[in-house]
Amino acid sequence: MRKSISPQIVVGLSGGIDSAVALLLLKKQGWSPVGLSFRLPVWSSCNSLTENPYCTEESLRLAQQICQQLKVPYFIQDARQKFSQIVVAYFLQEIKHHRTPNPCMICNRYFKIKELLHWAKQHQINYVATGHYARIKYNPKTAQYELFRARDKSKDQTYNLALLTQRQLRHLIFPLGNLYKKDVYKLAQQQGWKKLILKRQSQDFCFVSGKSLPNFLSQNIPSTPGPIINSEGKIIGKHQGLLLYTIGQRKGLNLPQGPFYVRGFLPSQNTLIVTKNIKDLYHQKIVVYPYHLISGDILKKSMKVRIKIRAQQKLTQGVIKPIGRTKIEVQFSKPVLSPTPGQFAVFYQKDKCLGGGVIKLIL
Repeated sequence: MRKSISPQIVVGLSGGIDSAVALLLLKKQGWSPVGLSFRLPVWSSCNSLTENPYCTEESLRLAQQICQQLKVPYFIQDARQKFSQIVVAYFLQEIKHHRTPNPCMICNRYFKIKELLHWAKQHQINYVATGHYARIKYNPKTAQYELFRARDKSKDQTYNLALLTQRQLRHLIFPLGNLYKKDVYKLAQQQGWKKLILKRQSQDFCFVSGKSLPNFLSQNIPSTPGPIINSEGKIIGKHQGLLLYTIGQRKGLNLPQGPFYVRGFLPSQNTLIVTKNIKDLYHQKIVVYPYHLISGDILKKSMKVRIKIRAQQKLTQGVIKPIGRTKIEVQFSKPVLSPTPGQFAVFYQKDKCLGGGVIKLIL
């Protein structure tokens, strides 16, 4: 149905294997794809593929080579300023308030998908595709587009796509939604894309690698060392700056007689609170706001759902209920480990992603 409306489609290319195979599949399916990459800001220490495989000019050259091989037009748009204003600014603002941000959530809705659709519209193209592992289905009964988990549950990316809107889903295609990762590698191998197959799959933010993050934060947000206290209020060590820690963190505390876990913060006293009892990190209720439902609706009554509070976490049974029009109380069927302010709670019914919101309060 979609293809008959517009044979052209803009494919967002990162220089990685997933977006390249998405492009290949669309070409085989009879679309006339156009490749588009964004040049993003990268912190100065991130200058090699070994540190972050998606932060260099090399990734753009790989995308260009794929397009040349497939005889697909290719464009690069300089988006460094806009990405900094939207994604990096959000990231730093959350860190300043001692919350743990998820820049991928913000990027997908407010930058990546938005900018791909904007570029497509400027070029009179109706559809956009990416290499995300997710599925979109149109529900004729509700006249809405719905987001479903990928067939390959181990690679499913609906958590990071939970803020997408009806307007965005209407124009989106996810060619990898019904494939397993092994299928993607097989298709790349058949094309002779050895560089893509050997390329490390990044687990870092696209604008700064994990090992460079402490230096990135220290250069952008002033912070000072301070005391670490235990649950009884006794000083047991010294932290290197509150901004470097998150709830549940164990590594990097450098405390004897551990392990210790980060339990909380006293920002006004520049103090980090830790505990040796991991049970202190389990909670059964949280409050989420603002929240977004993919349907565009407002939650009006309690609903049984499955919930994720991290992208790689297993789904947990629970109930969500509205608190006025802007907040949701989430009650898990059993306590969950380290729900963290700033992170997102995402809601599901079976394999359908309903939406999600920011974790603000831990009850």
